[in-house]
Amino acid sequence: MRQRLKMLFDSLLPPAPGADPGAAEHALQLATAVMLVEVMRADASFHAGEREAVQAALRDKFALTGDDAQALAELAETTAHQATDLFTFTSRINERFEMAQKLRMIEHMWQVAYADGHLSDHERHVLWRIADLLHVPQGAYVNARMRAQQASEAGRGAAT
Repeated sequence: MRQRLKMLFDSLLPPAPGADPGAAEHALQLATAVMLVEVMRADASFHAGEREAVQAALRDKFALTGDDAQALAELAETTAHQATDLFTFTSRINERFEMAQKLRMIEHMWQVAYADGHLSDHERHVLWRIADLLHVPQGAYVNARMRAQQASEAGRGAAT
């Protein structure tokens, strides 16, 4: 538990110049995970599919194992509960991600939002806010939403 808290506090600080590249990568992974968790938390009701969508996105985005993705998602939930703003995280993402990486992340966020089969106004607002902080153009944002919605509908159709 103490180690997790240390990781949490260390991740909130900007990496020092010349710091371990692994620490910078972990901070980027945590920032991304927090954005995914924010979408999950935006919904008034919790759905297990959303948590699985967060972990699937982390596995895809960072080639993590299932256990690593789960641990990162848990740390992100703790971090998100304690965060006072999104800028701390989006600025880190803006520093390291190219636009294509940001768009893939936005698509993953939409997949989290659609994971429970219902899109709330608050989820839509959180996604728009994060996309704006990431400087994602409106057209690209809408296209990412449409791709995630189509994938969600295809997944539900295959499940029935």
